[in-house]
Amino acid sequence: MSKPVRTLGAALGALALAASLTACGGDSLEKSKDAAASGGAGGGKGTLVVGAAGFTESNVLAELYAQVLRHAGYTTSVTTVNNRELYEPSLEKGEIDVVPEYAATLAEFLNAKVNGPNAPQEKPVASSDAAATVAALEKLAGPLGLKVLPAGGAVDQNAFAVSKEYAAKNNLKTLSDLGKSGLPVRIAAGDECSVRPFCAPGLKTAYGITVSGIDPKGVGTPQAKQAVKDGAAQLVLTTTTDATLDSYGLVLLEDDRKLQNADNVLPVVNARDAGAPEVAAALDGLTRTLTTADLADLNRRVDALREKPADVAKAYLKAKGLAG
Repeated sequence: MSKPVRTLGAALGALALAASLTACGGDSLEKSKDAAASGGAGGGKGTLVVGAAGFTESNVLAELYAQVLRHAGYTTSVTTVNNRELYEPSLEKGEIDVVPEYAATLAEFLNAKVNGPNAPQEKPVASSDAAATVAALEKLAGPLGLKVLPAGGAVDQNAFAVSKEYAAKNNLKTLSDLGKSGLPVRIAAGDECSVRPFCAPGLKTAYGITVSGIDPKGVGTPQAKQAVKDGAAQLVLTTTTDATLDSYGLVLLEDDRKLQNADNVLPVVNARDAGAPEVAAALDGLTRTLTTADLADLNRRVDALREKPADVAKAYLKAKGLAG
């Protein structure tokens, strides 16, 4: 299962994401920490429960976190919780200790929780500036008992792709190139793309791209990508870690004017139960190593090659010297 795209951008996407996630396995939250951890390798530093949101990328990240922490001496398990409305309160309560998150999306989720449902639209705290976004997230998370660990270079945010043929024919590498070309484009996306600030309106405002219409085949779906491959649409809304673009003959155009918010991957922990420097140090080694390309490849191995997230994570950590 691929990660659902934040079609509203980070400013609104957290709530949409929560409604669309479905479980893909893992322990239930009802298990106690001790019971949930019984299947993990033992460690002398204590027990940590890592939360996963049930889509491919979250499952892989949760396994990476669990295994690197296990290597650092903790007893770990992975618990799957279907949406952010459920797992974020569980993180606050300490039922879950660690969750892989996305900076801008979580920042606006907490903005809505703390400041009201209209806050992400009226007073957004996320932007394309990763440092500023993480700082805003830290300010919101701290009073809730959450500790935000440093973000890395891996980013999963909305992105736009064209066919390799179309890119070569029109000399396109960036969204700015597409705007300068004057070519009208039909976008394969969700029908809400026509009004979302990070989709058609943003493309027009930031890049001067002429949008001729929306092909409502969904966000990053096989049907949407096939439409661009077949020429029925010229641009598809997907994500930066989409692992299937190559199989459709598609290529991402760089968001060179930073239209999208900074959804850098970062760990968020329960400050009381998992705020130890040793936890941060173990996860920081992984965060500094993981790249967007790495994440896309890990997704591909699960989605296309049908490998298990735990096996994919184990092989990656071993290859990077982060775990045995």
